[in-house]
Amino acid sequence: MAEQVLTDFIRALRSADVRVSTGESIDAAEAVKLIGYGDRSLLLNTLRCVLAKSPSEKEAHDRLFDLYFSRTAPPAEQNTSQDNQENSDDDGGGEDDLLSLLEAGDETQIAMAMEQAGRDAELADIRFSTQISYYAQQMMKSLGLERLEGKMMQAFRERTDEGNARAEELIEGRKEMFGRAREHAKQAFETFGAGATLAFREDFLADTAITALDVRDLERMRVLVQKIAKRLAVKHSRRRRKKNRGQLDVRKTLRANAGFDGVPFELAWKQTKRDKPKIVAVCDVSGSVARVVRFFLMLLYSLNEAVPDIESFAFSGRLENVGDTLENEDFAVAMDTIINKIGMSSTDYGQSLSDLKMNHWDIIDRRTTLIILGDGRSNYGDPRVDIFQEAAARAKRTIWLSPEGETQWGSGDSEMLRYRPYCDSMQHVTTIKDLERILDEALSKYN
Repeated sequence: MAEQVLTDFIRALRSADVRVSTGESIDAAEAVKLIGYGDRSLLLNTLRCVLAKSPSEKEAHDRLFDLYFSRTAPPAEQNTSQDNQENSDDDGGGEDDLLSLLEAGDETQIAMAMEQAGRDAELADIRFSTQISYYAQQMMKSLGLERLEGKMMQAFRERTDEGNARAEELIEGRKEMFGRAREHAKQAFETFGAGATLAFREDFLADTAITALDVRDLERMRVLVQKIAKRLAVKHSRRRRKKNRGQLDVRKTLRANAGFDGVPFELAWKQTKRDKPKIVAVCDVSGSVARVVRFFLMLLYSLNEAVPDIESFAFSGRLENVGDTLENEDFAVAMDTIINKIGMSSTDYGQSLSDLKMNHWDIIDRRTTLIILGDGRSNYGDPRVDIFQEAAARAKRTIWLSPEGETQWGSGDSEMLRYRPYCDSMQHVTTIKDLERILDEALSKYN
């Protein structure tokens, strides 16, 4: 039983996005064998050291520890409870069934019985808040609801004042015990299910068209973007560190260790020069594109660990550098300022490209991944494809992201098909998952 307590706690941690490896689980089990479950403060500190690594994981660990161990009886007591269940009385009810618990009124015994009923109902599998009542009902069945209701109906059939009073007492008792079971199931959801529900919601948001999101989704999207950025940063930072060392240079190694009879005390590596990521983002912030731009820049500026060199420009009519605004102000406020200030003009891709060449041309170099985010609709003005061609030739890679589908490219005032030959990639983006994939591909070109 002690092993199951720890296993379920680790399961709760994993559901809350705390990464616990098999090795760490084994270490935690060995630690608990030494210290036991009696001293909760010692147990908290020990498990935190073994199972949680980052500050956010430590915070999640402590929150779940309080939730989980406030409702979990110590393993020795749980065994006692199980033994009690096995010693059932003659009429089919054990010491821990509903009727016996109501008659005894022992709070400790009730808590232990609820814990056992939760295990019988496999409460650790709860994933959604809508399942709370279902699991509470399963716990009631495990506790002997059928016997309680049989006694209640028997009392009603007596058709006496004493029988009616007994039936009312059992009805109230059933109501009270269901309330306890429901509270127990609610705590289990907060322990095991809340993280899974959040992950489900985040997956749903990641696959939802950005244009379909409303104000209520913005804060959840901010949290999701931070997680995506962290995932990308960890992936590409680790890949660069792994590859930075290069390959073993056998000749240099032998020469460097000639004085040691050829024993390679000092290793020499063939170093491969790798460019550091640099992204120049040019974003159309006119009404039709602004919402997608908001989440693209939110994700891009969350990648500062993996991409320290970012230049951002926004335009509808004239092009302006918005990097300082995004870096020095609250992001939501900065984006509102940019859209209200820059995004209210008639869209002119030709003029914005002219501004880029006139005022900011030197920022595009061989390290640059140039990302254009826009629908390419320029109100029938000159799109200055010639300048775009020059910019693409200067950059390492050129990527165009369009919120419009490919079937609309080239229709009406769309100049997408004229820009396309000079892009390494031109893609339709609708979701935050699309943006993650595209930035992942862009960063992989630096590894």
